[in-house]
Amino acid sequence: MRPWCAFMISCLLVGSTLGPVMAEAEGRERVGHGRLVTNDLLGDGNDRWRTGSVAASYVWGRDWQGRAPERAGNVLELRFNAEIIAPENLRRPRPGDRPLANALSLGLHTHFSAGETEIALGGDLVATGAQTHLTDVQRTIHNIVDGTDPSAQVRRTQIGNDVFPTAVAEVGRDYYVGGPVRIRPFIEGRVGAETLLRVGADMVIGSLGDGGLMVRDPVSGQRYRTVDGDGRGLSFILGADIAHVEHSEFLPSSRGYDLTDARTRLRAGAHWQGDGGTELFYGLTWLDKEFEAQRESQFVGSVRLGIKF
Repeated sequence: MRPWCAFMISCLLVGSTLGPVMAEAEGRERVGHGRLVTNDLLGDGNDRWRTGSVAASYVWGRDWQGRAPERAGNVLELRFNAEIIAPENLRRPRPGDRPLANALSLGLHTHFSAGETEIALGGDLVATGAQTHLTDVQRTIHNIVDGTDPSAQVRRTQIGNDVFPTAVAEVGRDYYVGGPVRIRPFIEGRVGAETLLRVGADMVIGSLGDGGLMVRDPVSGQRYRTVDGDGRGLSFILGADIAHVEHSEFLPSSRGYDLTDARTRLRAGAHWQGDGGTELFYGLTWLDKEFEAQRESQFVGSVRLGIKF
């Protein structure tokens, strides 16, 4: 078995086997899980820059009452992310284009509330480089789709092996503006693999998120559901945010990369859930340029399919 397979399977085992045992010993039970797949082939159809990622979350809590409790630590989320970031051309990248970067992260986060304000705090360990073996995944997929593998030069100049502790915090609040429409302004901070401060807002038209728990995908900014709530029928999502990025291990200044002054995202999506619990989500996100030499912005698509029998 390849190392990346073992790592992913280990993460899933922690979430589905060891986690419940430890949580139940402390009076918790698993209250939900969520996942989201993001890829630029589902957006603008290209294979470049923020090219592909997978986010997954497993949540345990005490006596879930339809919203995050007031005490930190009562609801815990085990969070897993895998991402491949690539130059525009995997064979012959333009001078100044970004390097290949692979990132695997595993973290623990808690969700709680202060009045009507929702707070998420936690930390991740982000592993980078060839040690993640995500390039093997990319090469396998490309051999099936188009046969394009990263060249030896691209692999040789990729972001190296390292592990970065990363702290993450998000604060947000829902405001109902009439009928099924609500707006949620938020502020997010990250310190570690990327150090940034982000502000933005999401608007939901429909019942998605009512009585449940949503988690934000770090690449697209789309929020995916981890604890079921109402959400039946069709809901529409719009969102936007802007970030100041102080530091990025994926675009190191030591290699001469200049970060853009602001990193902007615009997103839209639709979520449908049937009476039996089966759900389908598709979202489209526009990502602004992240470094000055980036030729243009890009679109990525995000999907989630949950089938319940």
